[in-house]
Amino acid sequence: MATAAAFIPSTTTVGSSLVLTALLALVPLILFFVLLGVFRVPTHWCALSSLAAALVVAIFGFKMPAHLALLSGTQGIAFGLFPILYIVIMAVWLYNLTERSGRSEDVRAVFAMVGKGDKRIQVLLIGFCFCGLLEGLAGFGAPVAIACAMLLAIGIPPIKAALATMVGNALNVGFGAMAIPVTTAGQLGGVDANLVAGTMGRITPFFLVWIPVVLLAIVDGARGVRQAWPAAIVAGFGMAFGHVIGSTFLPYQLTAVFASLISFVLLAILLNFWRPATPEEQHSVANSSGMTASRVTLGLLPYWLVVVIFGIAKLWTLGIDIPAWLSSTDIKIHWPGLDGNLASVAADGTVTASTSTIFNFQWLSSPGTMLLITGLIVSVAYGTTSSGGRFAFSFARGIRTLIKTAYDLRITILTICSIMALAYVMNFSGQTVAIGTWLAATGAAFAFLAPVLGWIGTAVTGSATSAAALFANLQAVAAGQAHLSPQLLLAANEIGGGIGKIISPQNLAIAASAIKEPGSESTLLRKALPYSVMLVVILGIIVFLASRGVLGFIIVS
Repeated sequence: MATAAAFIPSTTTVGSSLVLTALLALVPLILFFVLLGVFRVPTHWCALSSLAAALVVAIFGFKMPAHLALLSGTQGIAFGLFPILYIVIMAVWLYNLTERSGRSEDVRAVFAMVGKGDKRIQVLLIGFCFCGLLEGLAGFGAPVAIACAMLLAIGIPPIKAALATMVGNALNVGFGAMAIPVTTAGQLGGVDANLVAGTMGRITPFFLVWIPVVLLAIVDGARGVRQAWPAAIVAGFGMAFGHVIGSTFLPYQLTAVFASLISFVLLAILLNFWRPATPEEQHSVANSSGMTASRVTLGLLPYWLVVVIFGIAKLWTLGIDIPAWLSSTDIKIHWPGLDGNLASVAADGTVTASTSTIFNFQWLSSPGTMLLITGLIVSVAYGTTSSGGRFAFSFARGIRTLIKTAYDLRITILTICSIMALAYVMNFSGQTVAIGTWLAATGAAFAFLAPVLGWIGTAVTGSATSAAALFANLQAVAAGQAHLSPQLLLAANEIGGGIGKIISPQNLAIAASAIKEPGSESTLLRKALPYSVMLVVILGIIVFLASRGVLGFIIVS
């Protein structure tokens, strides 16, 4: 129940004008983008500055009581820490275990062997399949850095290696780091994340079936497409199939992981019956000395084990309903001082207590816990099996790796907490509602613009999760005002965010460092921009057609 003194957000608080109110609400976002894009201020300082601005706007512009504004920020920080950062830290730790143990070399060798010594096929395996797998597990820049370095190591020219990786990874970004962007979008947009993920999984195949062909063209032009197109088609359709199945029938957190594995397996099967004509300059030799089935299994252990554990946790109902049992351990926290003091207004004018002030603490059912269990098992396995002394490791070293992972991500932790606090202050004070109501005046045309918001958000911040935090509630509000599907616009926001990551300054800097050509960011931007713009325009058209019923089947309800 809302108290009599509950705060009620207004969309006309400034001069009784929606336009003026929306323009004031835009100040924190504009400040964020200007500081980051124009003055190149580090992202965490941009987020902190914008948070301060959002608090000032909420208190003095939207007349929100100061203590409620501050409490809104604390709930945002809590959501940033748990589950978002819990999942991020565990996912990155899981990958770091393969690096610290040295078994990442075996992973590289596996891809080289499967690729039959053809660099172009290895680009598909590493820059598309493996990068997508890493994106699904870790995200936050690590996949691009790793895949770029691997492609460089097998002899792909630096700029081509970076460009192929960034373009090949884009469509998996929305499902990155155990689909944290989807979870965030669903939470802040007030829509079941499964509906958002399912809709995304029906849109991405429109791109995935031909993206591998583009990668071949990037690496080897028309000749590469002509000689290796069967591999590209199989990889693309495998990834597309995996997105549909993963986002519809499996825990959506596994979509990118599952799809990447399917794509890899189908491509490996194809290469047992077919291989392209390989020009001399596109030939590479795999270093597979001493490789055994045990080493292959252990090298890939983190990746197949996480699929097994997630599958059990999310799907097992035989004898005991594990998903239901895990969910039953969730703790609902009515945020102190905020719950009951924040009201919302329904379309018919009814004022009710906001339910957004209830924080769901998923301590056992969180994907982060499943990743933690996976990491502990991997640490034990690596500590007890050194493959003849080649990969000396210990469980204690695995735990130290976890601690170091959390320390290395300290700036990311500060950034995400600040951005989530910013998002909650803007959402609870009514700033996001004002912007969404104003933009919704464009009506059906907003469906075309929805992906552009996500594209801009990630292009500037470098994170699809940040784009979700900034724009998810805005997209949902605009959808309600324009009578559009909220899950469609939220899906468009996250897919557009993945496309925007191609040209984000952070992504360009990571790629430039990975290919050992610092300072090449401007070259990469110039070459990558046309691909990013083309993809987001096509996405806008698809979303618009879906909103008009022409492609209505892609909306999951």
